[in-house]
Amino acid sequence: MRQASQSDKRRKDTREKIRLGGLIAKAGLRYEKRALLLGLLIDGAQRIKGEENERERLTAIGAEAFSDDTE
Repeated sequence: MRQASQSDKRRKDTREKIRLGGLIAKAGLRYEKRALLLGLLIDGAQRIKGEENERERLTAIGAEAFSDDTE
């Protein structure tokens, strides 16, 4: 039972990582260096802390990108 639970957790973790990678690709950043990607994410995390306007602005950009999906 324990082994099945660990396997399930591993599958969920893998699925989450694939989805996150898909976001990088969707943003047009697939071929950027990992250090740049991490820097962008850290900078973005700092920008939205306590900044509801920035959070809403970025959420709107993301929502628009998702609504443009033709897949």
